[in-house]
Amino acid sequence: MATRRHFTQEYKDQAVSLVLDSGRTIAEVAKSIGVHEMTLGKWVKKARDAGRVPDTELGGDERAELEKLRAENARLKMERDFAKNVATWFAKDQP
Repeated sequence: MATRRHFTQEYKDQAVSLVLDSGRTIAEVAKSIGVHEMTLGKWVKKARDAGRVPDTELGGDERAELEKLRAENARLKMERDFAKNVATWFAKDQP
């Protein structure tokens, strides 16, 4: 019997953003992140029903800044996770 996977709201929001903001299809994004297509489809439908729309209204400069900020945010999250892992590793070595 397969176990059910649980996703955080942040993960769902990021997956939905990949669909709505990048112009990629639900199938493409679902395959790339390892989520079933129907699951991602439900997340996207829920977001659209809640009034979330793609960022098509952004101008060229705004789009470039958004992409830059998203890249910086991803880098900072990676650095934070690394720091947490190092802190955990050092904490385990304490007598």
